[in-house]
Amino acid sequence: MKGYLILEDGQILTGESVGTDREIISEFVFNTSMTGYVEVLTDPSYAGQSVVMTYPLIGNYGVCLDDQESNKPYVAGFVVNELIEKGSNFRKNVELKDYLKEHDIPCLQGIDTRYLTKIIRNKGCINGMITTKKYDDLESVLEKIRQYRVKGVVAQVTCQHAYKVGTGVRRVALYDFGAKKNIAESLAKRNIEVTVFPASTPAATIMNGNFDGIMLSNGPGDPDENQEIIAEMKKLAASQIPIFAICLGHQLMALAHGFTTEKMKYGHHGANHPVKNLQTGRVYISTQNHNYVICEESIDPLIAKPWFKNVNDGTIEGIEYLHEKIKTVQFHPEACAGPLDTDELFDEFVKMMEDK
Repeated sequence: MKGYLILEDGQILTGESVGTDREIISEFVFNTSMTGYVEVLTDPSYAGQSVVMTYPLIGNYGVCLDDQESNKPYVAGFVVNELIEKGSNFRKNVELKDYLKEHDIPCLQGIDTRYLTKIIRNKGCINGMITTKKYDDLESVLEKIRQYRVKGVVAQVTCQHAYKVGTGVRRVALYDFGAKKNIAESLAKRNIEVTVFPASTPAATIMNGNFDGIMLSNGPGDPDENQEIIAEMKKLAASQIPIFAICLGHQLMALAHGFTTEKMKYGHHGANHPVKNLQTGRVYISTQNHNYVICEESIDPLIAKPWFKNVNDGTIEGIEYLHEKIKTVQFHPEACAGPLDTDELFDEFVKMMEDK
């Protein structure tokens, strides 16, 4: 069946509908990873967005359910150049095409993803519609597409009740703003008992819970939208409990200290972003998924200092707070799409708790 991608600027790209034929409107971003499409699909940070994969062949190893970062896909839609019908992998549980249909995710293949990526690079994140319909009145559709905004997504992806992962000699409270599964597992394998809490959990609950540390997770959307959560983060920062934060958690902690964030032109989405540790000079290859970034000029040098920077564009990738036991990073040290060199940051978090 033919499928169409209608962009907010009026361009229509034609491909083949290979997922569900459900019609969706969303923001479109591109991801430069060559592998890890299962992790991309199931990353809650993509809520409200559709993902364009720049690597041309997707689905060549099927879907391994153990690789999911949550119990279902969170992308609004999926766009690829070629979707492989038969994946080859001894761990495969299901074909990607069937997985997308099972979870009602619209997908287009046969799209010139190189051309589409150039559009997003030049114009920035762009709204669009995936549909199998041909519209005679395109202007009314374009008005709906242009009005779309990613809103209220943290509440959509956070857990509803607290739960535990692992056992150990230390206890960590993990705020779930859209947490990837491997964050809790990365802590659990270090002999830590992790209690995962909903995003709306009051700071007092954590501060009175006798936890050795606090973890703030990744998540979707505009960080500045979460003002009630930011107010609770401000209380946690003053508690002197060691805190380690990733992605959205990193941004929320910055906002709690009075720093500011801004939307990037097309964000960082992929498993191949170089970041530099400003203390050691070492460069790491990192996995990233974010549209917003902390404004460097807003960081008060009496409160905090940059810890990591992006080698490509110089944006802030990590912050170390000077008077509190807090370290935060924009990238994903728990990610397993390729290099594992930033996994050691979890060991630094453990050391912060030991020093306490």
